[in-house]
Amino acid sequence: MARVLGYCLTLNTSSAWTGFALATSARLTVPERVALSFAALSSLPDETAKATAAAVLEGAGEPLPPFLGGMEDARTWAAWATPEERKAYALAAFEAMPPQDQAAFFRHIGTLELAA
Repeated sequence: MARVLGYCLTLNTSSAWTGFALATSARLTVPERVALSFAALSSLPDETAKATAAAVLEGAGEPLPPFLGGMEDARTWAAWATPEERKAYALAAFEAMPPQDQAAFFRHIGTLELAA
């Protein structure tokens, strides 16, 4: 995990930090993640720590307009969003698609292996 943290600090991109969050979930225990979170939040000024904690606990809010294409921005937003936000925006986006895009989406998800 120390090496992964070094990579994230070097790259310093939102996708690198999102990957770090996923790696910590897979590699660290809950008490280790609590200690890491506590140490990181404790190192911040009070207002920044509160804003950071609030951002994590309150979800991602509405997606921002895509900057350079869409999918990377959408995946970054989805990584920070709450399950309720992801469900709401996924359904709304699907309902807004024309029928041929809905059919293509069904074909696409039909080929994916669903996580158990």
